[in-house]
Amino acid sequence: RFAVSVGYWKDPYIQYFVRQAKERKAPEINRGYYARVHGVSYLIKAFLKKTECNCQIVNLGAGMDTLFWRLKDENLLPRKYFEVDFPMIVARKIHNIKSKPPLSKPIMESHSGDSLLIDSHSLDSSRYSIVGADLRFSSDLEEKLKKHNLDIHLPTLLVAECVLVYMTPQQSANLLKWAAGTFPVAMFINYEQVNMTDRFGQIMIENLQRRQCNLAGVEVCRSLDSQRERLLLNGWETARAIDMMKVYSFLPQADVRRIEALEFLDEKELFEQLMQHYCICWASKDSSNL
Repeated sequence: RFAVSVGYWKDPYIQYFVRQAKERKAPEINRGYYARVHGVSYLIKAFLKKTECNCQIVNLGAGMDTLFWRLKDENLLPRKYFEVDFPMIVARKIHNIKSKPPLSKPIMESHSGDSLLIDSHSLDSSRYSIVGADLRFSSDLEEKLKKHNLDIHLPTLLVAECVLVYMTPQQSANLLKWAAGTFPVAMFINYEQVNMTDRFGQIMIENLQRRQCNLAGVEVCRSLDSQRERLLLNGWETARAIDMMKVYSFLPQADVRRIEALEFLDEKELFEQLMQHYCICWASKDSSNL
């Protein structure tokens, strides 16, 4: 929300979910978010173009994400867009949607057919669904998604941003295995920590632990190789991983110059270290040769 208010990228919807931060956020954090949002969105749009939007997206641990509304504005909605998060988070999001017309109107506009279902822990329209579920139990997750018309035969994109790292390696492996085994044509995008065994990584872990935040899956975040291997070992045919410094260097340079002029950053080295400790990984399974 803070990065958007400073002008790093446009998101007219985030204001309806998150209050403006009272204090300024560090410029290296804002640039990191900028690279994350652009990197993930680049892959999502590539998938939507390849499938000509004849696909579905499942956003795992979506929190207050606004991607559904942004895709609708760009005329890039998939056949159906699903979000999954803990029931408590989902209840808060649904409350915001119901009480704010700029959020509820696009859902109504894209809806066709029978009446719209909204209760405290789920929302289901013909193009957008929010499901309250625990990602550590994939049978429960699948049952809830199918109830909301998940179509396993459609090309499916699953997105997880800083989600798997909060599960044990076994739990995230089960989720990846379930996804690879369920959809014949699918892509998985994972954004999270990497290179966590060095000193900088250890300090990151200690800082989070002090805030009562335990990274249960951090051992899979050892390296780009360990991130890739996890995907390949759990049923995905191809997998790639790059750190966020590399992503940053791939972004359109004219826009990077624009955002670098927004705030002065004197800690270049810190920024680079931070970016080398996050990565984007993507995997695919492609029976119809997309």
